[in-house]
Amino acid sequence: MADKKKPRGLGRGLSALMADVTEEKTRQEAGEAPRRADLVVPIERIEPNPDQPRRDFTPEQLDDLANSIREKGVIQPLIVRKKANDRYEIVAGERRWRASQMAKLHELPIIVREYDDTEVLEIAIIENIQRADLNPVEEAMGYRQLMQKFGHTQEKVSEALGKSRSHIANLMRLLNLPDDVQSMLREGQLSAGHARALVTSENASDLARKVVKDGLSVRQTEKLAKKTGSLVEQNKKSRPKTRKDADTVALEGDLSANLGMKVAVDHVSGGENGKITITYQTLDELDELCRILTSTN
Repeated sequence: MADKKKPRGLGRGLSALMADVTEEKTRQEAGEAPRRADLVVPIERIEPNPDQPRRDFTPEQLDDLANSIREKGVIQPLIVRKKANDRYEIVAGERRWRASQMAKLHELPIIVREYDDTEVLEIAIIENIQRADLNPVEEAMGYRQLMQKFGHTQEKVSEALGKSRSHIANLMRLLNLPDDVQSMLREGQLSAGHARALVTSENASDLARKVVKDGLSVRQTEKLAKKTGSLVEQNKKSRPKTRKDADTVALEGDLSANLGMKVAVDHVSGGENGKITITYQTLDELDELCRILTSTN
């Protein structure tokens, strides 16, 4: 009888994939020897990945990298996979490839890996997360993709990327904010600290505009959100709600962080039943939620 095919699970392993996109500077700081290239090939035989999720390459950063390459060469080999006709597709290192063209290099060092399409996308997301110029929303979306698309847990992502679990969870909660508040965060009008203070606010958009207009500090924003929240509670005319216990609140936080959407758990006191409410902000989030709920292992 044929062996039952094992589920991919964590595949090659998140830490192993992470090792292929670690910047050379980080390797040197950790006392690791530079990686040796498998081959040195003509630059025209190397092509970018058409499904690379990141399309923006800052000209200033490419200029700086090109100048460094002219002076020192390409120290860190590109990670590639073999394609037809003796060509290679970039898995990690497209910035180096672009900068090398600007520096007019004719050959590049490469490391050849046998990655499938899923692993290539996974590495692209990991590589993007490691970039220093990501805004908090982009970073949070990267974590959400790793968990939703590939089944990684917060613990696995935390261990592999060297980020604390609380850092990842706090960033992912920012995706529960309204789109206009996320836009302010993307554009640098709000810091991650400001945004975290507004996550649980029912009128986050109004508060965010006031924070930006008045130039409030994070501490002032926290006080404003707390004060406004108290006033909203006082003005509610609906029936009083039973205070949720600490376990339920913690469960809501974990579910919200893992889904990247606001989750409310309402358990009937003294009973076995209740309801879970998931709030999505966009149709893309609704599509992703449907995919999660209808997927089969």
